[in-house]
Amino acid sequence: MAGLPIWYELMVPDPSAVAPFYRAVLGWEIPGEGHPMPGGGEYREIVRADGGFAGGVLVLTEQMQQGGARPGWLTYFHVEDVDAAVARAQGLGASVHMAPMTMEGVGRMAMLADPQGAPFYVMDPVPPADQPDAQSDVFAMLKPGHCWWNELQTTDEPAATRFYKALFGWTADQSMPMGERGEYRFIEAAGQQLGAINPWMGEGMPVCWLPYFGVPEIESARDAAAANGGTVRSEIHDVPGGSRIFMATDPAGAPVAFVAKGE
Repeated sequence: MAGLPIWYELMVPDPSAVAPFYRAVLGWEIPGEGHPMPGGGEYREIVRADGGFAGGVLVLTEQMQQGGARPGWLTYFHVEDVDAAVARAQGLGASVHMAPMTMEGVGRMAMLADPQGAPFYVMDPVPPADQPDAQSDVFAMLKPGHCWWNELQTTDEPAATRFYKALFGWTADQSMPMGERGEYRFIEAAGQQLGAINPWMGEGMPVCWLPYFGVPEIESARDAAAANGGTVRSEIHDVPGGSRIFMATDPAGAPVAFVAKGE
């Protein structure tokens, strides 16, 4: 379905430096070796505790970093036609970081940045040959090890909301007031809540799509994050709907958030 998140990608210079952090907090495994990517770099799939994929790790080369790439998480959104989506996004003020390209056995994709600068991918994936009806499950609310919430950290919520509604056909009719900061705008695709567009950005937070990954127990996750090279950016707190969250940066400096059911 157009606009649904179908993959999450962590960009870091050294996957081995962040592997213990994600293993301790989420039970994920990041392989010690990956496979080469076109144009340089290396890619490693992240394996969840249940054996499925949580996303991937793109190893940042020196050249990528010199070009401005920084550690962080990026979201892939599904589209039926990548080229048409890129053209539409450009018409809405987006910039193209990676032109549409096809990877055999993977699909067609492009990397964009919205008008406020948040990077993301659009992708039309190819299912595995032996599983022609396979569907992505990286985004699955209330399942530990999966992403539960997708939150856009932005400097201009109204403009960002208009952009993504026009690009993906999302609805964004519900919001929560945040005083002078504006509205915390909830986003949906075909009636499925995906996350929100956040008008309030914490100190040092870049404009980005911030994934909230589900954990079984929030205090244990916070302790594991702090004990394995992460930095806890916000203490655990309750949010509407009964969940508990905290935000952190991993050992490479990539912003990430964690969520668990409330007691």
